Amino acid sequence: MTRDGLFGLTWREAARLRGLTPPARLQRFLDGLDYDVPGRAARSPRRVLREGRVQCLDGAIFGAAALRLQGHPPLVLDLEADRDSDHVIAVYRRNGCWGAVGRSNFAGLRFREPVFRTVRDLALSYVESYFNLRREKTLRRYSRPVSLARFDPQRWMVSEDDLWYVAEHLVTVRHYRLLTRRQEGDLATVDRRTFEAGLVGRA
Repeated sequence: MTRDGLFGLTWREAARLRGLTPPARLQRFLDGLDYDVPGRAARSPRRVLREGRVQCLDGAIFGAAALRLQGHPPLVLDLEADRDSDHVIAVYRRNGCWGAVGRSNFAGLRFREPVFRTVRDLALSYVESYFNLRREKTLRRYSRPVSLARFDPQRWMVSEDDLWYVAEHLVTVRHYRLLTRRQEGDLATVDRRTFEAGLVGRA
């Protein structure tokens, strides 16, 4: 942590991040940003503020930075899927329960109220909404929460370079199975209404 508590941000940048509270307001800010469909960059929070564009990884990183300025640890969680892309969310605790913010091209993979007693319960809440374009429910594993403070020497909150090293680290951390093999085999495909709802706002 820097002596002034700004982590390299300007006072104006820090004020914008602190002002994105409660987390539902932070989620609305993320939802208002352009979505980087090809995922060409992994932007620092400073770059997100300047460029107004994110994909899921830098959306989660931005969320973790804003939550940090609001007094939470800067935590992200990796959701791992089969036959689909992984997804990263920023997570936080309030009154002993877990919630999340995130940016996704699928409507159901974003905000969660802080009502989940465990990280596993939080991750399970994404199973029904985590599907591919073949309508298969694809979420299988989740990581432990990872603190981005470990990357403070790389100045991740203000770097002009891409932060792909965060994604590379998330691949290496331990992931936990959400479902048994039998449960995975018994999963139904997503019905048409849920599928279409999940694509609302898709870029």
